[in-house]
Amino acid sequence: MVDSVSRFDGFAEEYDRVRPSPPAALFELLRQYTGRESPTVVDLGAGTGLSTEPWQDIAGQLYAVEPNAEMAAIARARVPGLTIADGTAEHTGLPDACADLVTASQALHWFDAERALPEVARILKPGGVFAAYDCDWPPTVHPEVDAAYLEFERKHYAAQIELNLLPRKANKHEHAQRMRDSGQFRLVREIALHAQDSGDAARLCAVAESQGGTVALRRAGVGDEGIGMDVLAAAAQRHLAEPRTWWWTYRVRLGVV
Repeated sequence: MVDSVSRFDGFAEEYDRVRPSPPAALFELLRQYTGRESPTVVDLGAGTGLSTEPWQDIAGQLYAVEPNAEMAAIARARVPGLTIADGTAEHTGLPDACADLVTASQALHWFDAERALPEVARILKPGGVFAAYDCDWPPTVHPEVDAAYLEFERKHYAAQIELNLLPRKANKHEHAQRMRDSGQFRLVREIALHAQDSGDAARLCAVAESQGGTVALRRAGVGDEGIGMDVLAAAAQRHLAEPRTWWWTYRVRLGVV
């Protein structure tokens, strides 16, 4: 089974090209929630810096933690001068109480929460905030396209089970409860925000290809029919021949130490 760090080797550029960026309102919310005009921010599992870049003109100090070298290289190019810690979410290597805010975008499900959440609490200052957020798959675009994408997810999940490729990761819908159960936070809240962007059939298929499960199945030699990409691509071609607006739902879990 491929580990979470090397799973995206060779796909960092495509991942960066097609994945959505978090909504601007999220960064306004998090700055307000920390009570700091220019908070010190640590972005865990920063990937290619899509979730890090918006902080470069807001944060007083900005750090990233990203163990995948290919993704870290893109993040450095995107955010000049970015300090990327040589560590993981479970062991960041950062000092105690160094951050007002720790974020994890599209990443907490890959962490070992039993070790990562105490590490988050350790590097947060008293009253600091942890924000773990993810976008729902798929974006809301068109009924037939959405249905085809959900069938693609069902089929490629089943294929991973059959081939013993299913990654060891947490259920995103349990993040808030997992944070509560950790005992590290005096307050945990979950809210939803929305973002809009746009795309055509090619981008939608590329987004599906960028998912970790799809990457693993492709490496195992599974073709379009085996993961449902044939049905998804056909539906996308019928309804997304030209770019249309996509609506993304972001689920944000807030923990205060």
